[in-house]
Amino acid sequence: MPTKMPDIANQAKAQTEGVLDWVGMSNIEMPLMVEMQGETRPISALVEAFVNLKEPKAKGIHMSRLYLMLDELSVESALNIENLKSLLNNFIESHHDLSNSAHLKFEFDYHMRRKSLISGKLGWKAYPVVITGNLTDGVLDIELAVKVPYSSTCPCSAALARQLIQNQFTKTFDGQAQVNAETVHEWLGSTEGIVATPHSQRSIAEVKVKLADSVSDFPIVDLVDAIEFALKTPVQAAVKREDEQEFARLNGQNLMFCEDAGRRIKASLNSIDGYRDFWLRVNHYESLHAHDAVAVASKGIDGGYASK
Repeated sequence: MPTKMPDIANQAKAQTEGVLDWVGMSNIEMPLMVEMQGETRPISALVEAFVNLKEPKAKGIHMSRLYLMLDELSVESALNIENLKSLLNNFIESHHDLSNSAHLKFEFDYHMRRKSLISGKLGWKAYPVVITGNLTDGVLDIELAVKVPYSSTCPCSAALARQLIQNQFTKTFDGQAQVNAETVHEWLGSTEGIVATPHSQRSIAEVKVKLADSVSDFPIVDLVDAIEFALKTPVQAAVKREDEQEFARLNGQNLMFCEDAGRRIKASLNSIDGYRDFWLRVNHYESLHAHDAVAVASKGIDGGYASK
């Protein structure tokens, strides 16, 4: 007859009594299918799975139960809002005597095909995504977070560069009552004419949104599109020379401090009904300075995200 194995989590008592906010596992490596806006796609995710421990005398939770439910999602189903809700409920039901709260977090890169600005060439861009779900006493909270890279060109630097070009024009054509248009045209295309250019840098917009109860799908593409449309200068994948030229034009016509970028994104998010709260941080990784320029904002609702 098989020997009965000990079950310490069920049979032993806590050495020191007390409740714990969260207990579980993090950095679980797991392949998943994610359903998003009518499309199902494979991803490789790092997963965090927690429940609270409300019973002060209990030795611990049953971590294997959480893992096996995650494994079932990985093998037999896909990550969508309904399955996220079910998984959180099942976490609590499997610990009904120990827990009344559950937490799940999925971190992964979502690859999107993006078209170049003029030539129409397609290339892959990877957007870091975090989906977080929390369920406490029947109250569900789902958060979607993305990071979107873009280019930012300094307005102050652009103005100083224009002044240098004007000064160089005056120096080059000083004393000439009239200047031939073709001569000026050639001069503007030379390094002698364009003696300075403004500094620009790769920048990152970090955005978190709380999904409204009416949202039935993860709006990853919609959120990325809204951010990129607001900023106008998303980094590119495949490019030809005409795309690079258009990118330069867009940077020149969309000069922005970090304050400008933050306000553009905030205005865009405020216009979307499906986000009941949001938080954003724009990071301009300065090419002039050794430090970064940063702006942070939130929707500003009572009990919502704090701006820090």
